[in-house]
Amino acid sequence: MTLQNQHILIGITGGIAAYKICELIRMFKKSGADVKVIVTPNALNFVTKLTLQNLSQNDVYEGEFTPKNWKPEHISLADWADIMLIAPATANTIGKIVQGIADNLLTSVACAFSKKMIIAPAMNCNMWQNVAVQNNLNILEGRGVEILPPDNGFLACGYIGKGRLCSLEKICSAVDEALNYQQILKGKKVVITSGGTIEDIDPVRYISNYSSGKMGLSLAKTAYDMGAEVVLVTTKDVEAPYKVTKVKSALDMQNAVNNEYDGSDIIIMAAAVADYRVKNYSEQKMKKGGNENLTLELVKNPDILAELCKKRQAPLPNPLPQGARENKIIVGFCAESENLIENAKEKISKKGCDFLIANDISRKDIGFGSDNNEVTIFDKNGGINKLEKASKQVIARKILEYITNE
Repeated sequence: MTLQNQHILIGITGGIAAYKICELIRMFKKSGADVKVIVTPNALNFVTKLTLQNLSQNDVYEGEFTPKNWKPEHISLADWADIMLIAPATANTIGKIVQGIADNLLTSVACAFSKKMIIAPAMNCNMWQNVAVQNNLNILEGRGVEILPPDNGFLACGYIGKGRLCSLEKICSAVDEALNYQQILKGKKVVITSGGTIEDIDPVRYISNYSSGKMGLSLAKTAYDMGAEVVLVTTKDVEAPYKVTKVKSALDMQNAVNNEYDGSDIIIMAAAVADYRVKNYSEQKMKKGGNENLTLELVKNPDILAELCKKRQAPLPNPLPQGARENKIIVGFCAESENLIENAKEKISKKGCDFLIANDISRKDIGFGSDNNEVTIFDKNGGINKLEKASKQVIARKILEYITNE
């Protein structure tokens, strides 16, 4: 970990894990960082101001109305910091940040903070599982805040479960990666699709698939962190700091991607697009009547990936439309339940994309709905690179690094 001259602002809230942050400060200082600490009033029930001052070699900030210069404390601290870490983060503070409640110095700084923020929650396991807490965390993630989930173990309240502050090593690694992350996509526009398309049968029925959209969302978050201008075209409800276009059907998705095509540098088709749609949509709910069987006539949906690749091969207009970009990278995804290598090789040749990411959906521990994945990257020149099982966020980073380094 190398954090020489980096400015790290740590917010400590009122939880028993507050004492662990003393060692975390020491680790950051040892790596060369300049550390400042904000505490909530309740945090001082678990750790003293003098201890934090000695370890950080800086003043410890608690009151909101004690500025030492003309600039209000919460603004000057937000401007000073390169990153803000809140650890441990209580359910109370998390809820306040979500709602924009700025009733103490820490929440005021969080409200004014526009750079990278990492939150490491710690609380009773039942509080962690509370629907309101989980909804708040999902909202923060949607806004670009990185959440480091707590670990399982024995809790100070006597319970055993998920609620312990995650390891200091994990926190250090997340801060190090955030501060030293290579902005390899700065100046690039990346269009990503995610989720499973929905093809209506009638007002109450539809054809779809099991795609959760998590892989596409991980790619969008990671591309954004890498400095890209991101457009996420998705069938899911997503709150994000980048542009999100909500679509439903394959045709909707095709139109949305085509609208972004000219100005894009990279297009990643991670969505699970339905191969077929109903030929004759019924405006009224279909009645079963006395029929034992129902036959639906299906028609093929456009192959969005193949048509994008075909469009790229067409001669470019001269002059180029304003904002249009050349030399696009087009990436496809495929889900296979058997003969993954053979099927993927055939598909990349047929579709004409630069890369094809193949998922093995026969495995229950990866793929649809899972937070983990294991994929194989095929490139147009015949190269094959397998990415071993990891979180979808890690897989997303490796995919983006791989396709931009070729």
